Amino acid sequence: MSNARDIIISPIITEKTMKLTQENNTYTFKVDKKANKIAIRQAIEEIFNVNVVSVHTVNVSGKLKRVGRYIGRTSSYKKAIVKLAEGQDIDLFNY
Repeated sequence: MSNARDIIISPIITEKTMKLTQENNTYTFKVDKKANKIAIRQAIEEIFNVNVVSVHTVNVSGKLKRVGRYIGRTSSYKKAIVKLAEGQDIDLFNY
């Protein structure tokens, strides 16, 4: 992975992730499927200028969806849950 912006695709903003952000200083991002924890840590630190304490990753498989008689599948992606050092934060709405 050459560029940090290629690794971090987008933040995941839901009610559950916002609760994690407020309680545990933990942020959730959609990342490149090939990225490992070390590359994700370096990309977050480079883009947002913060110290990362831990990184957890989850491979999210696509769900089957049906519209009438047509069956399709949503995209699979990799999700990274990143915990920051105490006292630091990320402004997700300006990313």
